[in-house]
Amino acid sequence: MNKIKDSFLIQDLENLSGIKAHTIRIWEKRYALLTPTRLNRNIRKYSLLDLQKLLNVSVLYNNGFKISKLSELSDKELFDEARTVSTVDISSNYFVNSLILTMYSFDSLSFEKTCQELSSKMSFKELFIDVYIPLLHHIGVLWQTDAIKPAHEHFISNLIVQKIVLNTATIKTIPIKTDETYVLFLPEGELHSLGLLFLNYCLKLKGENTVYLGGGLPFLNLDTINAKFDKIHWVCFFIIDKTSEEKLEFLGKFNKLLQGTKGSCSIIGHIWKDIANSNDLIKLYPSFKNLPFF
Repeated sequence: MNKIKDSFLIQDLENLSGIKAHTIRIWEKRYALLTPTRLNRNIRKYSLLDLQKLLNVSVLYNNGFKISKLSELSDKELFDEARTVSTVDISSNYFVNSLILTMYSFDSLSFEKTCQELSSKMSFKELFIDVYIPLLHHIGVLWQTDAIKPAHEHFISNLIVQKIVLNTATIKTIPIKTDETYVLFLPEGELHSLGLLFLNYCLKLKGENTVYLGGGLPFLNLDTINAKFDKIHWVCFFIIDKTSEEKLEFLGKFNKLLQGTKGSCSIIGHIWKDIANSNDLIKLYPSFKNLPFF
């Protein structure tokens, strides 16, 4: 059984804070910035409090503060100063760091408190783009370095999903702009629906008619939807890579689905960047931000 990670090696701190391990060692020796437990002469073990302190230091250091001055501040003073910097500049990674800490400690109350604070400063769409997306990107890096366990990722992702669902439910019904219906789905084998769920929120916010089908949908099921609406804009998203043959086969299936209809299609994912597509009704986009209707 995987033990939840509550102690860290210096490589973990480097991955999480962006501060090089060599620099962390210098700061420890010169300024006594952190006080790790030594497993032996060469290996140090850091606590969650050490991580929190270093994350706050990294925010301030990247905003022009000198490490000699930061080393003189108490943990509370570091926290307050990092918070002040991020209040002035919302693009600061302080809030991302705060949510990373809630992930490691499985603290849903702190997650809620941070999100409520952010909601008073920005719209939910801005919150997702400026905070949640950088957070999820950072989590992807942590996966690669084995700094987190599946329980961590599931915990934070499901909290974000709850926020999307909640905000979608609060959208007031407004007149639909066109007769076009956006049908959003993940193809068979794809289950990471968080981004697609957010896109559904954005489209509803604009007054578009949407049908959200979720993840892992067999392609044959699209025929049923195709028969129900006069004009469909299909939207699907890929993370898992496919062979060139599989991608061309998927495009062929969609080309056949669109024949004799007023439909069109947007396919999203970096995996499509090297695929040539000559069908004007099917558009390939590397990310959600490239979508003309985002």
